[in-house]
Amino acid sequence: MLSGPVQPYEDDPTLHFLVTAHGRWGSVSTAVETWGGDGVDTFLASLAEDFRGWQGERTWHSLCHDLTLSAEHRCGGHVRLRWVTSDGAPAEKWRFETGTWHEAGEDMRTPAADISAFIASGAD
Repeated sequence: MLSGPVQPYEDDPTLHFLVTAHGRWGSVSTAVETWGGDGVDTFLASLAEDFRGWQGERTWHSLCHDLTLSAEHRCGGHVRLRWVTSDGAPAEKWRFETGTWHEAGEDMRTPAADISAFIASGAD
């Protein structure tokens, strides 16, 4: 879950938001710092555009590496997104990882549009 996109400094592209992940055994939250979203919306949109697939893993990370998204195109026309939150590089004393599955193409447009709207809501 993403919440609270705020631009803490006037006339500065820095955008902060909170990432919270819930699991059976508990939850973890971390603050994420980006420069205007660091292109996460563009990253997700590019995955939707490349619905025919790609080789290897594509990765995006926030400014301080406290949020990382990795994508792999799998056989059968699916994309696996790996969401990793941590206390940031280089120490990374803790790390939480989960994955989501999406159909390639149109199904990938939804998270891309959602993230784009989320980022835009904090940059106002």
